[in-house]
Amino acid sequence: MSKNRKTSRPLVAERRAAKPKPAKRNAAPRPRKKRGLVGWLLFPFTWTLRMVFRIGIAVAVIGVIALAIKVQWDASRMPAFEEMVDGRTRGSVTLLDRDGDVFAWRGDQYGGMIKSDEVSGYLHDAVIATEDRRFYSHFGVSPRGIASAVRINLREGRGPLSGNGGSTITQQTAKLLCLGVDYDPAFWDSERAYEADCRESTIQRKIDEAIYALAMERAYSKEEILSIYMNRAYLGEGARGFEAAAQRYFGKSARSVDPAEAAMLAGLLKAPSSYAPTNNMGRAVDRAAVVVGLMEDQGYITSAQADEALANPAQLSQAAQARAGGYFADWVMGQGPDFFTRNTTEDVVIRTTLDQDIQTAAETALLSVFDTKLSEGSEVEAAVVVMSADGAVRAMVGGRDVRAQSAFNRATQARRQTGSAFKPFIYATALDLGFSPNDLIDDVPLTITIPGSGPWQPENYDRQFKGPVTLSQALYESRNIPAVVLSEEVGRELVSKIAEGFGIDSELAAGPALALGVSESTLIEMSGAYAGILNGGSAVEPYGLLDLRLQGDDAPLMDNVGTGMQERVIQERAARQLTYMMNQVVVRGTGTRAQIDGWELAGKSGTTNSQRDAWFIGFNADYVVGVWMGFDDNSPMRGVTGGGIPADIFRDTMRRVVAGQQPKPLPMDIPGPARNGTLSNSGIAADSQILNVLDNILGGLGGN
Repeated sequence: MSKNRKTSRPLVAERRAAKPKPAKRNAAPRPRKKRGLVGWLLFPFTWTLRMVFRIGIAVAVIGVIALAIKVQWDASRMPAFEEMVDGRTRGSVTLLDRDGDVFAWRGDQYGGMIKSDEVSGYLHDAVIATEDRRFYSHFGVSPRGIASAVRINLREGRGPLSGNGGSTITQQTAKLLCLGVDYDPAFWDSERAYEADCRESTIQRKIDEAIYALAMERAYSKEEILSIYMNRAYLGEGARGFEAAAQRYFGKSARSVDPAEAAMLAGLLKAPSSYAPTNNMGRAVDRAAVVVGLMEDQGYITSAQADEALANPAQLSQAAQARAGGYFADWVMGQGPDFFTRNTTEDVVIRTTLDQDIQTAAETALLSVFDTKLSEGSEVEAAVVVMSADGAVRAMVGGRDVRAQSAFNRATQARRQTGSAFKPFIYATALDLGFSPNDLIDDVPLTITIPGSGPWQPENYDRQFKGPVTLSQALYESRNIPAVVLSEEVGRELVSKIAEGFGIDSELAAGPALALGVSESTLIEMSGAYAGILNGGSAVEPYGLLDLRLQGDDAPLMDNVGTGMQERVIQERAARQLTYMMNQVVVRGTGTRAQIDGWELAGKSGTTNSQRDAWFIGFNADYVVGVWMGFDDNSPMRGVTGGGIPADIFRDTMRRVVAGQQPKPLPMDIPGPARNGTLSNSGIAADSQILNVLDNILGGLGGN
């Protein structure tokens, strides 16, 4: 049976009519807003501003590109870092005393390259804290630092570029390098002019400096830039770089300075000469305290370390503190060739004859006597020389300012009349010719007629006459008339020859007044001449330079050891007799104030007309001590004679020199019997041009 089926329609998705797309409208362009009257009036200005802005952007882009090219070009031309650390145009001279210890420096001192990561960490941090706290974060120039510096300068009434410069360490290094321009003597008149040009502060210079700083940042690492800076910075007293400065002030390497020393060194960067501890320790300590505060504020040292550094400021080394031998050092610099001393481009080491203990003795004695013997405000000057019998100079004081450098040296440069200090050369001549200290000579009124000048009548200092006196008494009482009589008797030409033989290089007087010391000489010459008497009659050449070598070399380029002794001038017998006569000057004559208990001393005083010059030169068995005193303008002194204050300075110097030593006898001979007869002035004729028989026959014997 079948079923009725209802046929069904197949399921089909309902078709929906597509949503008609909106008709595309042809939108008409927006109508331009009409410029009003104001718009038309402003249009030229707005258009110009838009053009200026677009051109400015373009120029800035071009400028940045040009700057980048310039920086890259400059960076590519920079030398290796190692070649940048020492840019000195002059070398240095380090002076050592007789024991090999440093006592003075000259020229531009450089301690050798030391890198920023090799110096003491305290020093590294002190420099960063003081000079450029953002050194490791900027790109060579700090706009914030420049803006701050300009604001400070304007606030303090200075120009925007005067005073604080806001320079980074990189910019300061660029300035130290003179923006890569080397010194050319053909272009600059002097190194001073070159350095002044490098320090110029103009807007253009600041721009060039900034560009060069950017190039340095491109060419070198931060530590290399800091190393260049730390090696080239000038830190006073001729020290270039922190290694040289640490050695100069503290006698140690920059590798081992403590916080207090590091702060003082870093403080020098602001004003090296003003803050140099050798110049003004108080100012240096105050500046170091500021640096310590910066280090603490920036976390480089703890509060405890800061307190310790403030409570115990850095102390100068013994050599730096003494600043001894400035006059001596200047004199020694003249004993070597200029190309190895004053004008050296090398680092030179000179070993000298200086004894720092004796130098201190001479300085202390001079200052002590002047403090106690002179009235306040007196401008009288003095000089002291101490030397050995062979001419080796052990100490030299060229003036009352015992710490002076590059100053007028009265010991070597002042030519002054010698007065009675010249008389030993007259007696040396006579003794060499066979006279005896006990021979008699007339001390009676004397008149000599000098052609063209008329009669000349010398007087004794005490204006008295003693008749016949021994040569010894005539010398120890410093009697003038016997000295003139003896000089005329033996021949003044021969006296001059003996004096010149002993090293008196100055032109000597030709007339009979030669015997009274009217000729001029220097203290170093006179002391050297007396050393010839002490050593037995041989001339000496005063010297201070023992040897000269380049730093780091073992073999010397110059060697003066043992060169002080020269040819014989008088016989040893005569020298020993003269030493006895000069010993009597100290024992009972014009030099009694020079006596030192237990010691045999010999010497001679000298005073010129109107007391313009006062001398005392004497010796023990080992050392000659020469003292001169007077005004620089040759004005008369009041109440000063060679046997007074100069003898006091001699005594105090010698007493300090021999302290703790056993007394030694002088090399002298007690005189034998007198010759028959008395030297009389009756034979001295009116024309005063006497060349006696002894002079004619024996005139050439003085050098044998």
